[in-house]
Amino acid sequence: MDKFIQEYLDFLIVEKGLSPNSIASYADDLAQYANFLAENKIQALDEADTTVILAWLIHLTRKGLAPKSRARHLITIRGLYRFLITQGHTAFNPVKDVDIPKTGQALPEIMSVPEVEALLEAIDTTRPKELRNAAMLEIMYGAGLRVSELIHLKTSDVNLDANLVRVMGKGAKERIVPIGSRARESTVRWKDQARPLVLKQLTSPFLFVARAAKPMTRQGFWKIIKKYAALAGISRSITPHTLRHSFATHLLEGGADLRSVQTMLGHADISTTQIYTHISRDYLVRMHEKYHPRR
Repeated sequence: MDKFIQEYLDFLIVEKGLSPNSIASYADDLAQYANFLAENKIQALDEADTTVILAWLIHLTRKGLAPKSRARHLITIRGLYRFLITQGHTAFNPVKDVDIPKTGQALPEIMSVPEVEALLEAIDTTRPKELRNAAMLEIMYGAGLRVSELIHLKTSDVNLDANLVRVMGKGAKERIVPIGSRARESTVRWKDQARPLVLKQLTSPFLFVARAAKPMTRQGFWKIIKKYAALAGISRSITPHTLRHSFATHLLEGGADLRSVQTMLGHADISTTQIYTHISRDYLVRMHEKYHPRR
């Protein structure tokens, strides 16, 4: 890793003619990035993907860096990967799909653990549809699902004995994600007690149903989140994607390694898919049970 970074710095000195001060700034940014990768057990620059870059941004934000400073770090890393590609050291630039904040663009909103707890505890689970809503929110946060993945879950996709959910993600990529005891409990109550009452003798392959046995819509779920955010006293805007980002951030902050979180999110680019195939399902379950705040 140090060898390639030094090659890039030499390139900036010789080919770009940057000043000593600029080179020192680049070297410092790259050293911080390399340390971050090493701390997260990533041995080489080409092992990082877009999720790693997003985790790096979260790390910089936690350190108190302003948007302009984060933008500078991104520009530095983007230049490094472009150089590595031109030199044939890698074929993938993990920064290319990450927007550079030019005017103070903020990172996606992240909820705190107490906020998530308040959101989930704001649900009155004495009514059938409230049980459905509780199960949906618990699974979304418990497994870090996209809203489209959540509303298209089928009853056959949830293994409540093994605490696992089978998810069909983008590009028809299937993944298996663990869920904690809270999500399992809510799902069991919905599936066994409330779902038959909502279906009213109709049938549906979908786990979460609305009127006339139709699956929940994206808009319908959006309204559910807004409703409980208001009841929980959360004044800022909370979206389905906020819960997904919170899932990943809380696991990372709790100590989960990046590869496990990447796998659970389904953020496997073609060039890095092989990395994830070496992670066993049992290991993912252990990581989820150890670090998720609602296990």
